[in-house]
Amino acid sequence: MGQLADLSATVYRQFVERASATEQGGVISGDNPVKYNASDPFRLWVIQVAIIIAFTRILGAILGRIRQPKVIAEIIGGVILGPTAMGRIPNFTANVFPDQSIPFLTLTSTIGLVFYLFLVGLEIDTRVLKRNLLNSVAVSIAGLIIPLGLGAALGVGVYREFINPAINFGHFLLFVAVAVGITAFPVLCRILSELKLLDTTVGVVALSAGVGNDVVGWILLALTVALINASSGLTALWVLLAASGYVIFLLYPGKWAYVWLARRSGSLERGTPTAMMMTVTLFIVLISAFFTDIIGVHAIFGGFIAGLIVPHDNGYAISLVEKLEDLVLILFMPITPLKQYFTLSGLRTNLGLLNNGITWGYTILIIVTAFCAKFFACGISALGSGFNWRESGAIGSLMACKGLVELIVLNIGLQAGILDTRVFSMFVVHAIILTFVTTPLVLLFYPTKYRTRESLLHSDATSLSKGELDGKLDDSDDTYKSRITLVLERFEQLPAAMTLTQFLKVNIPPSSDEKTILAHQSLPSVNIDALRLMELSERTSAVLRSTESDTVLSEDPLVTVFRTFGHLNAISVSPSLSIVNYDGYPNAIAEHVERSGSQLVVVPWSTGHHPTTHETQRREVHNPFDSIFHKTTTQDPTSSVIYSEYIRQVFLSAPVDVGLFVDRVQRTAKGTRHFLVPFFGGPDDRLALSFAVQLCMSKDARATVIRLTKVDPLSPLVSNATVVEPPRAHLALGGQHEDIIHQSLAAADTHYGEITAQHRLVSDTTDNLLWDKFAQKDTSNPIELDALSRIKFVTKSSPQLLHTIAEDANNLIGAGNELIVVLGRSRRMAIESHATELREIIKECGSAIGSSVAKTLGDVGASLVVMNVPASLLVMQARRAPRS
Repeated sequence: MGQLADLSATVYRQFVERASATEQGGVISGDNPVKYNASDPFRLWVIQVAIIIAFTRILGAILGRIRQPKVIAEIIGGVILGPTAMGRIPNFTANVFPDQSIPFLTLTSTIGLVFYLFLVGLEIDTRVLKRNLLNSVAVSIAGLIIPLGLGAALGVGVYREFINPAINFGHFLLFVAVAVGITAFPVLCRILSELKLLDTTVGVVALSAGVGNDVVGWILLALTVALINASSGLTALWVLLAASGYVIFLLYPGKWAYVWLARRSGSLERGTPTAMMMTVTLFIVLISAFFTDIIGVHAIFGGFIAGLIVPHDNGYAISLVEKLEDLVLILFMPITPLKQYFTLSGLRTNLGLLNNGITWGYTILIIVTAFCAKFFACGISALGSGFNWRESGAIGSLMACKGLVELIVLNIGLQAGILDTRVFSMFVVHAIILTFVTTPLVLLFYPTKYRTRESLLHSDATSLSKGELDGKLDDSDDTYKSRITLVLERFEQLPAAMTLTQFLKVNIPPSSDEKTILAHQSLPSVNIDALRLMELSERTSAVLRSTESDTVLSEDPLVTVFRTFGHLNAISVSPSLSIVNYDGYPNAIAEHVERSGSQLVVVPWSTGHHPTTHETQRREVHNPFDSIFHKTTTQDPTSSVIYSEYIRQVFLSAPVDVGLFVDRVQRTAKGTRHFLVPFFGGPDDRLALSFAVQLCMSKDARATVIRLTKVDPLSPLVSNATVVEPPRAHLALGGQHEDIIHQSLAAADTHYGEITAQHRLVSDTTDNLLWDKFAQKDTSNPIELDALSRIKFVTKSSPQLLHTIAEDANNLIGAGNELIVVLGRSRRMAIESHATELREIIKECGSAIGSSVAKTLGDVGASLVVMNVPASLLVMQARRAPRS
């Protein structure tokens, strides 16, 4: 009978074979819940699970900061709970992890592993082998033959020194060869995803080679288990024939039937399994595990083979994983089957047995042999295939990764009696160290600046050459933005994204003369790089999305809707996809901008608020910082703060101009689009003014630009709007100062170097030049002249500039306009400081806000939010000066 059946029988006997009836009063009657009770093991089992979760979560949080996979925390947590550390506390193991309770943990772990290995098999997409096939095959073969040979040679010494001669010598050598030669494909996938290597040549080759290693390794492990479980050579032959026949049956007629049923039920067409298909899938997993268990092969092999028959077409596999993950999370995560399996490895690990020089010498020899066999074999093979030494080193380091698969192999060897506790502990140490060093070695050999994309797997946009890219980023006079990256993270951003994109469409007025029409035709068309961001979580479905990014991008509903919108409005949209951790969003945006040569990156910020009828009638809008001002019943009080920090990181890291579009307008069919540009001066305000002129190239747009100057309240210069133009100046721009990055406890912020008189003079001169050009229509460009004809330029002087802006905005809204305020973030070289007036406004409105509002939107934008002006905001920040 198989191991799973034996465990089930043991658990059943412990339930039914009771010496006496249990006390019904429980702890009220004096029952001790910690004491193991065979007739009611649930209570101790819960205590065990709670301790396991606590240790693994704490260690995972600590090790996650150095980018280590969770498996490291789970193994080390088990080692701490085992005889090495906590087991040395008197009666700890006897009371918390008594031997009688281990079958319950093991059974739970085995069931969980069956489903986990199903997900592992489902992650393996044979289509990935087609990418760099020859290179992948070469690396995969080298990563199998040499490690298997060296592993067998290593096994000779280990067998003679530590293993009982009663253990079959051939079986032991085969087992050690498999343990050394196998690659942990699941952990490899997660490392590649976390390091953003899936769309690089190195990532594709390592993933493809890892698939080959994983499949061959499982076949060899199944062979080893079959030989061990067989009582004779003839029995082993029958086991192998039965297993081979079952695999062939499941992979060919079984897969054909499954795909036919998925297509027949409409699941494959819709890309999501129906309830019937989920039932069929779970039934196949359990029956497959049962069959491989009863024929003498471990039950987890059945789960793994079942995963290989699931089709990856139309996102079906991803959808199935999402549904099954929910089942696993609901049913198994509270009992943490994987954690318990890892912990069982730790509980069975006793580093105290590694108590002499010979034992540690062989442990180090195992580590060195296993690493060198993989690293040099795969690295040299990659080097011979045309990769440089950095890429080859990264491939070798990735292929040497162990992790989950290695632990499964070791536990099987321990359960089969091939390994004793001492040798098992030696191999566990080797698995921990090799998994631990993988990420640091990959980062050492292959840092971001040396990475080469296998192709733009995550983008349909054409990449610019290095020279073209440098030209784009260094062209400070390029005011017309023809290549714009628009960030899309969630559906709530679509209205804002569509609104802003439509503003960028240049319409030729019917009354235009021939010169203007020719100028419009020669104008570069605006191309929108729609960067779709998805969070890379710990879930298998997130990793699967990373490996199937092309399919996800083509079928993502958010991208599809936005691409269709662009097509209907004759706007070029180039979608791209980046799947990274949430904290890595700003860096992902910066890398995409550098790769695509975009001139501007825009992040839409929609509130997602659905107004009531009363709110719509009053044209009131939801304030995106409401959660900072006061608690609400409809929004997480910290959500805006978190998103604000993300926006500020984008402002901080983006190498190009940045725009934040805060969509706060409830649109009506009668609304007239109008832009309001408050101009104080400085790089950010100049960018806002230039971009507003570009937006007004659309014949449907109108704008008002107000240049504001602060005066003393008693000064006679305080007046209403006038058309007084400042004197023209004729100095060149130059002498930008260096930006200084400052990290605060609240959030990252940027403080700028001291503004010298020279900096101020240069900035003031540039402000005047730009104002003269637009206000006096001092341009020979017919397109700009056409846009400027729809813009009203005025100047104002006021002692309360923020109040003046809010008053003008409300007046424009009262005239029936759909208002968008285009303003500079003004975090550097600002002419005026509005901090004092902003504090007064906050006090007047009775709001208690943190500093993050002004740091994100700038003082002007923050004042409009605080006073609840019902207008959208387009906050602009000019490209930060590069550091020398």
